[in-house]
Order: sequence, then structure tokens, then C-alpha cells
Amino acid sequence: METTKKVTASHLQRGAFLYVRQSSPRQVLENIESTERQYALQQRALALGWITNQITIIDNDQGLSGESAADREGFQKLVTEVSLGRAGIVLGLEVSRLARNCADWHRLLEICGLTDTLILDEDGIYDPADFNDRLLLGLKGEMSAAELHVIRARLRGGLLNKAKRGELTLRLPVGLAYDDAGRVVLDPDQQVQQAFRMLFETFRRVGTAFGVVRVFCQQGLRFPGGGAASGERKWGELEHYQVIRILRNPRYAGAYFYGRTKHRKRVAGRGTVCSRLPREQWHTLILDAHPGYISWQGYEENLRRLSENAQIRGVAHRRCPPREGPALLQGLVLCGRCGGGMTVSYRYRKDRLVPNYCCTGRKTADQILHGSCQRILGTNIDQAVGDLLVEVVNPVALDVTLAVQCELQARWEETDRLRRTQVERARYEAELARRRFLRVDPDNRLVAASLESDWNEKLRALAEAEQHYERQRQHDGRNLDSSQRQQILSIATDFPRLWRDPNTPHRERKRMIRLLIEDVTLRKADQIEVSVRFRGGINKTFSLPRPLSYCQTRKHRPEVIAETDRLLDDHNYRQIATILNKKGYKTGDGIDFDAASVGRIRIAYGLKDRHQRLRDRGLLTRKEIAARLKVSVGTVRRWQHRGLIRVHAFGDHNCCLYDDPGLASPKKDKHLGEHSIYREVQCEA
Repeated sequence: METTKKVTASHLQRGAFLYVRQSSPRQVLENIESTERQYALQQRALALGWITNQITIIDNDQGLSGESAADREGFQKLVTEVSLGRAGIVLGLEVSRLARNCADWHRLLEICGLTDTLILDEDGIYDPADFNDRLLLGLKGEMSAAELHVIRARLRGGLLNKAKRGELTLRLPVGLAYDDAGRVVLDPDQQVQQAFRMLFETFRRVGTAFGVVRVFCQQGLRFPGGGAASGERKWGELEHYQVIRILRNPRYAGAYFYGRTKHRKRVAGRGTVCSRLPREQWHTLILDAHPGYISWQGYEENLRRLSENAQIRGVAHRRCPPREGPALLQGLVLCGRCGGGMTVSYRYRKDRLVPNYCCTGRKTADQILHGSCQRILGTNIDQAVGDLLVEVVNPVALDVTLAVQCELQARWEETDRLRRTQVERARYEAELARRRFLRVDPDNRLVAASLESDWNEKLRALAEAEQHYERQRQHDGRNLDSSQRQQILSIATDFPRLWRDPNTPHRERKRMIRLLIEDVTLRKADQIEVSVRFRGGINKTFSLPRPLSYCQTRKHRPEVIAETDRLLDDHNYRQIATILNKKGYKTGDGIDFDAASVGRIRIAYGLKDRHQRLRDRGLLTRKEIAARLKVSVGTVRRWQHRGLIRVHAFGDHNCCLYDDPGLASPKKDKHLGEHSIYREVQCEA
């Protein structure tokens, strides 16, 4: 039995814990000798006085790195047992087997010192409660951590040196591949190449990632994904995240890069956090290192457009893509006071959607207290800028016409070529399935039935692809027909009509205006000062009258007010509305009059109502005339119904006033009943 003064009876009463670990699965398979040496430490524990059932072997961390204790359940179990005072000794071949992290190692030493637990390695036994032993164990832990750093630095140094020359082999994105010589080339599959070229060209045209997805979906185009386990390419619908990832990847521009991201450990120790570095901090960036689908200038232009589209930057700093709203200058307007961007808001006026340009830039303290910097109604501004655009475009309309025609034809040919490759791929797969079926032994019905089913499935897919291709071909037409050509050529001679055509989508107008205009600066003073900066440096400045407020646009014409005032002398609201409509008058909202609108006019413009006008003329109420004639109210009502007394209506609810009949009252006749002493009786009710 091995004897030492450090092992006492109290240590032997507790357990012995043997920790076994290899750093990687490969070491578990290949470094067999090291594993056997670790398990052999069990004999050292027996020699020191521990019995077999007191020895616990912890080896469930095999294949895990000792850099962190977060993912090592075995090490966590060891620390728990030591902290509970169940361990008399901890055995490990060397310090690096227990931990390569100084924090984990010193934490274990601290716990062992508090619980009077010994540590044994291949060199001897140590008592962490003893200063000298603890100092020696601490030095060994530091050396183990330094050794890991040196190994990693040596390996990473060679990797970075190779990456600096652009020779480090990295995983390529879909659309690129390595040839037999190890050089990066475009994917040899022509359908894959056409799909990527279609994606980049569509983004150049529509300007948004969602727009690219929409075009592919409308055209029924498929896009290549990652390879399947069998090596076959997966084709499916294009997703938005794929478009973003492709547009941001420099490899598609023919650039080799390394070190674009930085990884750091989480605070909890589990996993890492990945963050993107700015381009100037990348380790390696080599332009034109291999063929690409776009140029480096095209790649930077795509990044710029994505950055402008990003909503996270805020409306004051983004030049968003054309939307569906009617605001012609959306994303192009700058504030003439503070220089900030102006966003667009919409509201309904007279059942029509109208834009407002509102400043969202820098604000002074006074502007913060009293609202935005400036807010301008955009209807007249859009109209004026549109007229200016028509005036500028007319001289070059013919060139625009030819460019539009060529672009439409090229766009159709590219789409048709991509659809045709999908049919060719479906035909190849059907032919491949046929050959597989013909090579099988006919007597092996299980395999033959499966291959026959696969062949039939490929034939159905081929038929569907051909039918879809023919439908799209007939829908689009191989060449532009005569009517379409005539419409395109009409741009040169009739561009104003085409620009103002209500069937032209707002999105298309905005795309056209962005081809010519860089930005528009607005400043509201006594007039609206508009400064248009065209691409190329030409500036146009003009002024517009300040737009009328919402209340001002709803004001009625003076002749309508005068006519209403005149009619109130002899007519009620409903009768006045009928007369005004017959004369062709409209309300401030541009609709026909009714009794309610006449009443609102009378109140808004302070006109005297009909009741007061009749009272001023000396007309009496029913109670007043009954008191004057010394009869009951019911008698007055009966005289009114029989037309024996003259009445004047003043409302739409049978309200009326009566002429003063003097002191004479109607005479009675036993045959005719009550009749008026007046020969001229008129009822206006």
C-alpha cells in the first residue's frame, strides 16, 4: 500500500472520484493509450487505501473540450460532490484533463480547500488547503490554459495566413462550385446560373427583396436551394431571407473574403454570439478573385438600396422604395428649414386620398413644443413636379421608348429561357427514371414496382411543366404584339396623356420619376418654395401658392350664401335644398344639398332662421292667436285643417306660425260649420 502523510482517515472515509476526459471524438478513437493511463489511476486510489466500491469514475465528458465547464455534465457533477463533502480525493491524469480554463480550475481548488479534499495527478498528491501545494496547482492551471492558447494560436495562424492569400477552402454558397482544379467557378448547371441572374436583374429593376419574391411567385419560377443527401439539387419557391442573404454575400460579386463575423462566448458560458464586423475590419477581402454573377459596383449598389429600404434606420434617414400610395415624391422630399427628410402621411379629403409631407428631421426646442418643423399638403406639389417632369422628359422620350421596348423584350426572353430550363430538367429526370426502370430485373417486382411508380411520377411532373410553360408562353407572347408596340411608341408623342392616365399605377410613376430626380426640397413661407434637383446636377426652382386649409376648401360660394339667405324668407330647409339643386349649386364638398346641409349653412354663416323672420313680420303662434281671438287651441287647429286661417310653415316637422286676423273671428253656419270672414285664405303648410 502506498503511504503518504497527506491521506488521513477522514479522507479514506469519503469517496475517491476519478475524472476521465478526451478533448475530441477523434482523440477518443485514436488516443487509446492516454485513455488507458487515465483509467489506470484507479489503481493509485486502491494503493492509497480506498476500496473499489468507494471509487467513482466520471467519464461522460468524453469528446468535449475542457475550455469551459458549461457543457460538461461530468465536471459539474464532480464539483457538486466535492462541495457536498462527499469526496476525499479527486484523481486526474493532469490538470488539463480537469480544466483548461483558469476560472473553472481555481474554483475547483477553492472548493477542495474548503472541504479538505485532496487532488492527485500523475506527479503526486496535493492538498489545496496548503499554500505551497495550492501555489503549485495554480501554476499548473495557468500553464494548461497557456498551452491551449499556444496550440490554438499555432493552428489559427496557419489558417489565417492561408486565408490572406485566398487559398483557404471555404464552403461556397449555392450558385458557385469548385472545379477539378479547386478553383471557384459558376455552378455548371445552366438553370442555376439563369435563376441567379434572374434574381439580380429583378432586384435591379424592382428595388426591393419582397418585389423579387413577388415576381418569382407571379411567374411561377423555382429557385435552387441546398443539395439533398443524395446529391440532387432541391428546387422550391424563393423566400425573402434567401434574397437578402444572396444580395449581401460578396462571393456572388467574385470577391474572396474571410473574417466578416466575430464570435464571442455568452455570459452564461453556453454557445456564442455572432456579430458582423464593418468591412474595414475584415481579415481578408480580395476583389475579382473568381467569376461572379455581378460586379463589385453592382454589389455595393445592392447594399445601398437594401440600406435605404431598411426600416430600422428610421424614416428620417431612409429612402424607401416606391410604394402604392399616390404621393409622387415619397422618399425624395427634404425639409428646406432643417435639412431633414420628410415622410408621407395620408388623409381623406372629399372621398379622395391626399398626401401630406411632414418633416421628421432635427428639431429645435421651440419646434418640439409647438409641433413638427413643417407640414405641407402635397397634392399641388405633386401636380407641379409631374408637369415639370413631362416638360423635361419630352425631348428624350424617343430614347426612353426604345429603352423600354428593349428591356421588355429582354425581360421576356430571360423569363422564357428560365422556364424552358425547368422543362428540360423535368424531361431529363423522367428519362433517368425510365432508364432505371429498364435496367431492373423484371422478376424483382418489389423494386420494379417502386421504380415504375417513380417513373410515372416524373412523367406527370414533366407534363405539368410543359403545360405550365405553354400557358405562360401564350399569356406573355414571344414578341410584343402590334397594340403593345403602338402603346410603347406612343410614349414619344403622347407622354403627357400616358403620365396622367388614371390606369397608370402610382408605383410605376414613382419609379419613372426616380430615374430623373435626385431629391426635392420644400420650404413653406408666404408661398411654397420647391427646388427640384435632377440627376446630373441641374436644378429647377419655382414657387406655389400655399394650399388652402381643409376648412377653406369646404367653404361655400358667396352666391350660394346669398341665395340661401333670400330663400329663407319664404321657404323651409327642404324646399330651399330642392331649389338650389335645380339651379345646379353644390355644397363645399361637391355634393347635392339636403335639408341638413342648408341648416348647417344658416348656422355657419349666422343667417337669421325662418322662424325669427316670420316673428319679425308679426306672425303669431297657435297659443297667441287663440288668446287674441278668445277661443281654444283646438278651435284654432280645426280652423287650420279646414283652411279657414292662413298659416306659414317654418320647419320640416309641420311647425308653423299664423297671420294676425285682428279681433274678428270666423262666423258659424249650422250647415257649413265654421268659415272664415276672410275671402282670401292661403295655407302654406
